[in-house]
Amino acid sequence: MIYNMKRAFTILSMVIFGGMLVYNCEPDPDSLGEQLFLDGAAEGNEVPYDVIAYNIDNNDSIRSDASKLGLATLGAFSESQFGMQKAAYYTQVRLPAYDPDFGASAEVDSVVLVIKPTYASDSLTTTTDENYVYPDGAVPAKKVFNRYPATKYGRTKANGGNLTVKVQEVTEFLNGYSDIAYSNKSYAANEELGSKVFNGYVSSVAITKDSDNTSLFSSEVGFRIPLSASFFKTKIIDKKGQPELKDVSSFIRYFRGLKISVTDTDGYLVQFSPSAVELIMYYKSLDTGATVKTQKKYAFSIGNGNAHIGNYTYNRDNSVVKSANSAINTVTGDAKLFAQGMGGNSIGIRFPKATIDQLKALYQTNKAAIISAKIRMYTSVDSKNLRKPTILTILQKDIDRTKNPAQITTNFTEDLLKLSSTPNFAYIKAYNLDKDQAYYDFTVTQSVKNIVESSGNYVEDNDKYFRVDLGNFLSSSTGSTLAGYQYTSRPFALDRAVFVGSDPANANKIQLRVTYGTK
Repeated sequence: MIYNMKRAFTILSMVIFGGMLVYNCEPDPDSLGEQLFLDGAAEGNEVPYDVIAYNIDNNDSIRSDASKLGLATLGAFSESQFGMQKAAYYTQVRLPAYDPDFGASAEVDSVVLVIKPTYASDSLTTTTDENYVYPDGAVPAKKVFNRYPATKYGRTKANGGNLTVKVQEVTEFLNGYSDIAYSNKSYAANEELGSKVFNGYVSSVAITKDSDNTSLFSSEVGFRIPLSASFFKTKIIDKKGQPELKDVSSFIRYFRGLKISVTDTDGYLVQFSPSAVELIMYYKSLDTGATVKTQKKYAFSIGNGNAHIGNYTYNRDNSVVKSANSAINTVTGDAKLFAQGMGGNSIGIRFPKATIDQLKALYQTNKAAIISAKIRMYTSVDSKNLRKPTILTILQKDIDRTKNPAQITTNFTEDLLKLSSTPNFAYIKAYNLDKDQAYYDFTVTQSVKNIVESSGNYVEDNDKYFRVDLGNFLSSSTGSTLAGYQYTSRPFALDRAVFVGSDPANANKIQLRVTYGTK
């Protein structure tokens, strides 16, 4: 089981709306229209129809500011279909209280930055040292070290399973928590404050005194990166009483933040909660009237209220997706479809006029009633070595041609808007995730019915189309409703996949599968 930190993103959380159900058999009809089957009132017929599916190139950019960044991503991963992806993370740092007093003759012992990647909590390895000596005062103690494998995406054994993580001081202002930021913007950062090799594991430490079993030191599960003590002595301690430490506005322009990145270009990606990152300074100083310095701990504020920005860079050279994006065909569709989270490709789907005309003829001439309509999309064999996504999002796009220029309206599909409370409704179902080719059914029954049963003429040129993305819809803070169609996990979704598109030579080409009944 995968454990996500308790102090995870609190404004939006990932949920599968209506349930994401996985079957290995043919899907049942939607509850919409299922009454036509009752008492033999109708005979159902499932018929496949062509659709036009094409790639959407998002120019490898997406909003990745604090309001969108449910999880921060770190690492690098290279493969032939999508090329190289590298993820870094920027965060502001604040003081827990301003105009701090660090005491007299303060000196910094050490500084650590702690990130807490998601990990497998059921894979624990424990090492106990009964003869440990705590260095501060040479205290006889016991040290318990717990280790867990982090959750990874990519080549988990590349470079021996290691990533070199480095931390830099940001020298460009990151703006505010509520300001918009995009994933393809890099902010200036210069001095390296520290680095450490991440071996793919996270750990916790507990040190207790032998004499009375009291705690000398403890740390939560995470990855600790040592930073420069001399930098923080000069940057923070020596500025005691100075204007730079007097208020938040001055401080975030003086100490503009941290950049966490990797030096590698291949390996894997890990994720952690921005709100759970810690920056801790350990120092000694003289208290009033004291003659001996005492050990102290100073925890900076990194969580809520700070700017958090995901930075994603790509090298698509020699990748298959680069060739596909250079020849996108929105008229007849693309043979292969590429989808990737974190600013990568999306998929567009629209109905050809011939498909709608056939369905209108069935409705008007044969009095057929649409019972179920689903867009079925298969993964390509080119995607068999990539992890199969378990969930995708679908949005409906409508064009208002009375406006000049025409305006596009985006929203949930009409099925999600109208049928979400129906028992057992799911806007997507996935099948055969353990096979080389999985497939996904998107419920579009109400959308198709509205087109077919309308009296107006259907305009093929993007009169109505759908957009499919990797990721999941997010719930509101209450968890009872969706936060909105624009809130998904796409800004931090790790998955990428290749699908079969509008390829007439492929038996698994993307299709609209309509079940209709006649009296």
